[in-house]
Amino acid sequence: MGLERIVDIATDNRHLSAHRGFLIVSEERVEVGRVPLDDVGAVIVHAHGVTWSTNLIVALAERGAVMLLCGSNHSPAAICLPIDGHHAQNGRMRAQWEAGRPLSKQLWRALVVAKIRWQGAVLAANGHSATAFDHLARKVGSGDPENIEAQAARRYWPLLMGEAFRRDRDAEGANALLNYGYAVMRAACARAVVAAGLHPSIGVHHAHRGNPFALADDVIEPFRALVDALTIRLIAHDITGVTSEAKRAYAGLIAVDLMLDDGITTVWLAIQRTAQTLARSFQSGRATDLILPAPPSALELAALDGLIAR
Repeated sequence: MGLERIVDIATDNRHLSAHRGFLIVSEERVEVGRVPLDDVGAVIVHAHGVTWSTNLIVALAERGAVMLLCGSNHSPAAICLPIDGHHAQNGRMRAQWEAGRPLSKQLWRALVVAKIRWQGAVLAANGHSATAFDHLARKVGSGDPENIEAQAARRYWPLLMGEAFRRDRDAEGANALLNYGYAVMRAACARAVVAAGLHPSIGVHHAHRGNPFALADDVIEPFRALVDALTIRLIAHDITGVTSEAKRAYAGLIAVDLMLDDGITTVWLAIQRTAQTLARSFQSGRATDLILPAPPSALELAALDGLIAR
């Protein structure tokens, strides 16, 4: 599978349809854009009054693509996912559902350790000491009973964003940028989870009954730091709102290169491998089967500047 595109619909009163292998965007029955359906990994709808045809939803589902609907704060409100994601879906979903608490807790530990190490890498690339984050990562126990994740967050945000910053999903500025970036990354994670034959609502840690993205919210954890790193770069370029420039930059995140043990790959392929090996862990009962990418280097993070239009 090649690199897929994130299609963002941000203009009101657009109509989305499928025609001869293309996603067609039109306004008052006049076409204003088209994208090959085979290139679409996710469609994110932010605008009001947007309509779409059933044919389009079916065409997206047949290709394993997702449609994500966002609220006014740029956080996801609903998602449309394909039913068939993988030839081994039934067995994988059964193993996912039947996974015992010990396995789920070990998987969550691995995800939290990776998240904290990625946060440390982002801080180090921005001139801050990451020693405390290495120490915190080593302290994470199975299931993170001491909530080291939250302890790391309390250190992380003031260092990265300044002492006055508070993470608020309903706030504007940097918070709105983070909401949008996480929505893009969450769509990619949901897409990868479904493609791996797993159900996105059955998480290893995130288990709120009303959360249709629970497993995607588990998988996203290490990758959130990439959104954070790009956000502070956007702000440094005086982009403080969810503008078209910001949206293009976040959509480009999944194409950024990461160094893995077996060579260079993209963020999108790293997310796919995370989801595939998570499925393997559910089936084997071994948390060690989960493969997570190593924290990005300062050089890899510096490449994020290339996503920002000048």
